[in-house]
Amino acid sequence: METTVTSQSPEETMELGRRIGARLRGGEIFAICGPLGSGKTHLTKGIAAGAGATDRASVTSPTFVLVNQYAGRFDLYHLDAYRLDSVAQFEALGFDDLCYPESVVLIEWADRIETALAGLDYVRIDLAHGPERTRTLHFRNLPAYLAIT
Repeated sequence: METTVTSQSPEETMELGRRIGARLRGGEIFAICGPLGSGKTHLTKGIAAGAGATDRASVTSPTFVLVNQYAGRFDLYHLDAYRLDSVAQFEALGFDDLCYPESVVLIEWADRIETALAGLDYVRIDLAHGPERTRTLHFRNLPAYLAIT
């Protein structure tokens, strides 16, 4: 399924993520793409909250540490590919080991390593700046159980 949503604020972006996170079944991979300040981390914070992350305050962009893990209903792995120079560096993070039925993987700046996702079933989310503080979120390969309503 493919759909586009407009968010009016960071709080609305987090709420959208929370609704998605509440419906997760485990085993999902999200490729989250967009320019700086487009709302990637706000969306991720919402997904983590909806998935029951126990320490929501710790949900921050892993730009320098590359991978954050959050406990909740699932093992949530939050990766950031911004500072990676190659797909090989991404794979060296142990990406394959993070993907299992009881985990959810969220990858910011996934467009930088998308070839590493070839052959995998994943949701691609493209965020873009809109007028004033709005953001456009375009979802591709969104399973019906995660449909935005």
